[in-house]
Amino acid sequence: MSSRPHTPALPRLFKAVVVTLIAVGASHVVLSDTLRFSLVAQASSALGAPTGYSADQAFTAALMNTALLMPFVLWAGMRLAGERSLGAMVLVGSTGWIVTVWRGIDALDDSFGAILPLRSLALVVGVTALASLVRRRPSPASPASAAPSAPRTPPAPIRPENVSETTPAS
Repeated sequence: MSSRPHTPALPRLFKAVVVTLIAVGASHVVLSDTLRFSLVAQASSALGAPTGYSADQAFTAALMNTALLMPFVLWAGMRLAGERSLGAMVLVGSTGWIVTVWRGIDALDDSFGAILPLRSLALVVGVTALASLVRRRPSPASPASAAPSAPRTPPAPIRPENVSETTPAS
């Protein structure tokens, strides 16, 4: 079974930009919506009406949900686009997203409807899309990359006069 040839760099980069934009958008929506639960819990507890969950639980859930959503959307989106060898892209994109959220969480946590800085989001999209161009080279020993060789001829049968006690019989 032969492996599919690699997608050229420009189409793969375009697919990566589109998929990364979708992943950043989905992760941002999940983050901002679950942070809204945290703000509601804080306001509710300040007014003396418990909501059933604490602000800390909602805040932790927001961070965990967005950190888990980003790699999944990157991987699934690129696989649906027909791409393989996604490890570098998913690793760089997830790490970039976590760093961006870490640096901009204060802006989101203070008000409803806030968004992360657009420069940071653009940087995550650009670096993640460029990371999609990193691919592992197939090892030269793999059967898929080996050149087809001539068919091997079967070994000649052992003639009876050449059989001794140490030679296995055919």
